[in-house]
Amino acid sequence: MSPLTSSIIISSLATGTIITASSYHWLMAWIGLEINTLAILPMISKKHHPRSTEAATKYFLTQAAASALILFSSTINAQHTGTWDITQLTTTQSNVLFTMALALKLGIAPAHFWLPEVLQGSTLNTALIISTWQKLAPASLLFMTANNLPNTLLLIMGILSILTGGWGGLNQTQLRKIMAFSSIAHFGWILIISYMLTHIMTLNLAIYIILSTTMFSVLISSNLKTIKDTMMVSTSSPTQTILMTLTLLSLGGLPPLSGFIPKWLILEELTNQNLVPSAFLMAMSTLLSLFFYLRLTYTTTMTLAPNTTTTTHKWRFNQQTPTLLSSTMTPLSLLLLPITPLLT
Repeated sequence: MSPLTSSIIISSLATGTIITASSYHWLMAWIGLEINTLAILPMISKKHHPRSTEAATKYFLTQAAASALILFSSTINAQHTGTWDITQLTTTQSNVLFTMALALKLGIAPAHFWLPEVLQGSTLNTALIISTWQKLAPASLLFMTANNLPNTLLLIMGILSILTGGWGGLNQTQLRKIMAFSSIAHFGWILIISYMLTHIMTLNLAIYIILSTTMFSVLISSNLKTIKDTMMVSTSSPTQTILMTLTLLSLGGLPPLSGFIPKWLILEELTNQNLVPSAFLMAMSTLLSLFFYLRLTYTTTMTLAPNTTTTTHKWRFNQQTPTLLSSTMTPLSLLLLPITPLLT
């Protein structure tokens, strides 16, 4: 892809998200989402491979359906209330329709089926953008409308997403699909806290993006595609091994790493709201996700790939220097817990 084309696509991605996040009119928000969708499609399908073409088609169909649902719900709301203001989404039908549209946009269960397939058909760089930047525009709409959306539906969909993200990731060997199910589980937590405390929702989203970016930067620099590939990381870059291990544990939400912050705050708030059974179910469901994170940790640190030599390092040692992205994100993904009071 030429530099001019890449710059146009990346600037369109940025513009679409900014338009949606800064608009109060439903039509402007819809235009931003459409620009976002159309900009990412060439990035998904640029490999000219049947799998990437299939991924681009699936992404287009799901996002187009979600955008149509958003238009439909906003039109019904405008017909009943006479306003196109995003924060005035008060009609019941509009609320339910918009919640389902958000589930499609964000890849939340039960509308999550497209996400693992699309990530698997994309390159690692594109998968990083879909998992992080592409979630910002729908998340900003969730932030603005969370007070009006049906609370019970959000709670059920959130718990279902955490369960689905855990169960779905258990049987996977492809790292991109594992990251997709990780995304589904994390957005379950974000959805549940959205109608209670929006500032914790924002913090959760920010930490999820930091963790995903760190993880994908390791996968990109080491060119890891499957669990089997992770066995070779220790032979080529011991630093990357430690970094990947700690990031996986942080994704699992283990203290004293940054990933523990949102889980701690959300479970505390659910307990304060007398939603103890939901909090218990969420905490138990997270153990499923933790299992496949620990399995990846085990293969990365404690498993050596079969080789004929006795040395633990490759004969031709290509030193992998950390990129600016991973160097910036790693401290944030591991060391934020002590400053939790400042973040909340």
